[in-house]
Amino acid sequence: MKFLAKISSFFSGKGQLETDMKKFLIAGLGNMGEKYQDTRHNIGFTILDALAKEREVVFETKKLGDLSRFSHKGRTFILLKPNTYMNLSGKAVNYWLKIENIPLENLLVVTDDLNLPFGTIRIKGKGSSGGHNGLTNINEVLGTQNYARFRFGIGNDYAKGRQVEHVLGTWNEEELENLPERLEKSGKAIVSFAMAGLANTMNTFNGK
Repeated sequence: MKFLAKISSFFSGKGQLETDMKKFLIAGLGNMGEKYQDTRHNIGFTILDALAKEREVVFETKKLGDLSRFSHKGRTFILLKPNTYMNLSGKAVNYWLKIENIPLENLLVVTDDLNLPFGTIRIKGKGSSGGHNGLTNINEVLGTQNYARFRFGIGNDYAKGRQVEHVLGTWNEEELENLPERLEKSGKAIVSFAMAGLANTMNTFNGK
């Protein structure tokens, strides 16, 4: 009986491991509240909102953030919008990685990037924060820079000394016109990350 129990425990654990490997945490960075809604800095939230709408799922307020989830061809996507404010994003990301038992390689952090032209996608498997406060905090809390990040270009067309105003500002008319197509492509890139893997997703979407 003890032998059978051990066998059962082994296969049960293996099944759980396989399940966990098929779960992905997609963390879109931003700040909660109307003041920050639809700003460039909140593009992480905006991308996740668009993906959730496309998949016909809704967000629920949970511990440290708003969560939504959907399944696609055997993969489970857990969408997280931290409510800790940008500078403490790591707390929420770390909590939900642990609660959902998701391996670090299945984490994708979606954020804005001043150094990329509007709408440009750049996905990397690791790297520094590049001065982004949200990524800086995630690096500190996780104790590593080795996780995938999805940077969405918000451009740097602003006057000297107006960086904060640009980042926390809303999209201009031309950007708003092109944003829906960019959001759709971003959603496809996120799904590709889980389905096709990091390398293939980078080759397909980077710079596009």
